[in-house]
Amino acid sequence: MIIGLVASPFVEVPPKKYGGTELFIANLAVGLTNLGHQVVVYANGESKVPVEVRSLYSQSLWPLTGDFSETLRDINHTAWATRDAAEVCDIVHVNNIHGLPPSRFCRTPFVYTIHHDHNQALSDFYSYYPEVNFVTISKFQQRLEEMPSLRTIHHGIDLSLYQFQEKKQQYLSFLGRIAPFKGTHLAIQVARRCGIPLKIAGEVQPLFQDYFDAEVKPHIDGKFIEFIGEADLQAKNELLVNSLALLFPIEWDEPFGLVMIEAMACGTPVLALPGGSVSEVVCDGISGYVCQSLDEMVARARDVQALIRPRAVREYAKRHFATERMAAEYLQLYDQVCETAGPTVFESTGDSGGPTATAA
Repeated sequence: MIIGLVASPFVEVPPKKYGGTELFIANLAVGLTNLGHQVVVYANGESKVPVEVRSLYSQSLWPLTGDFSETLRDINHTAWATRDAAEVCDIVHVNNIHGLPPSRFCRTPFVYTIHHDHNQALSDFYSYYPEVNFVTISKFQQRLEEMPSLRTIHHGIDLSLYQFQEKKQQYLSFLGRIAPFKGTHLAIQVARRCGIPLKIAGEVQPLFQDYFDAEVKPHIDGKFIEFIGEADLQAKNELLVNSLALLFPIEWDEPFGLVMIEAMACGTPVLALPGGSVSEVVCDGISGYVCQSLDEMVARARDVQALIRPRAVREYAKRHFATERMAAEYLQLYDQVCETAGPTVFESTGDSGGPTATAA
């Protein structure tokens, strides 16, 4: 099978730092390749995922400013990518709304993964595409949607990229966007109340600069509360593998939460507030705790080293959130979709029997 995975033109695949959707696409591309299938990723020219990459734009563009030219770039890239993929691939897998309208002009079947939280306007938009096969990334997310072709496939990551060790250091960690609904300020409160230092890593986007300046920055002293900044894979590993626990004190309905399984891959338990997918990802007493209040999170942070075994956390992540499981579930979906759609005839192929192209 030849599978086209369409990313945005803004962040490279895999991402150097920020980019949950781009990390998902990179992991899926590698997983499908390991299962013996050919994958074409449509992304910008800085992408280094080890499959064929086709690009319209040569460079990343992040962070975004909200300028209309950025929307035009996204529309242009996605329209080009979906047309190309529809001509040479058995299936087109898109990951943002601009990928849906082209499905009306293509006979090749489309799969769409919903990466965002519930938005009724978007759900109404999705209802106009009943022929598209939609995937939610949590059961919680699925319950909010009503598309006729809809299933849940949890994310998976390449566990070999994440270090593991039993012995932890005496600090808690926070990893994610520095934003009010992610609860960075609450993580600081938990650390102060339980008396355990906190290391914070994440991107401060322009939209949330005022929040960072008012609610986070005043508490940073470089000792008890430390701010690392935006973290690449190496920095993530160093932060998570040594941490007693990852704090995930969200104040919104999280669609999935990749950082939770990244922590688990390092054998680091997650202490989270409930919301969205959290109870699907965190297994109480095994990979961490779903806490009903900050008081409970403080108590769990004090006792987590005695209650949770790092090796059990790593094994839980391996059983439930490995790339191999995710790729196999997507492949099962692709098979079903292609079987229903019938065979696709391609006009030309390369010497190896697959599509040929050069990256921009």
